Amino acid sequence: MLDKLVEEGYLKKLPTNSQRVANSLDLARRDVDTAGRMLKEEDYDWTFNIAYNSMLQSVRALMFHLGYRPSSRNSHVAVVKFIEIVLGKGYSICLDRMRRKRHRAVYDLSGTISKNEANNVVEKALKLIEKVENELKK
Repeated sequence: MLDKLVEEGYLKKLPTNSQRVANSLDLARRDVDTAGRMLKEEDYDWTFNIAYNSMLQSVRALMFHLGYRPSSRNSHVAVVKFIEIVLGKGYSICLDRMRRKRHRAVYDLSGTISKNEANNVVEKALKLIEKVENELKK
């Protein structure tokens, strides 16, 4: 199924590289830590955006581990399509909703993220890092 995403131009194959995987996980951890600090500062829009980025980096780590990377075209959509195949529809639905909400918060309208939403996305980012780390051990 991942080969279909390659054919459709969402993914590109590449040799696996443990350093690239580690770098993406480091970025994911850095971003979720930063999101936690932004949450304490009550900057909910940026909390959401940075936690979402943490989730992207987590999924990218898994992509790199499996020998793929998103193409430069529609890279966020590529991540959503990839996670659906690898981890399931529940993950892809959640990430896609967040992707759309993040887009609005970055480009259209500030103040759209509530404290509860910001807190939830930080928790989801932490859980996704843990999930990806477990997948990498398999």
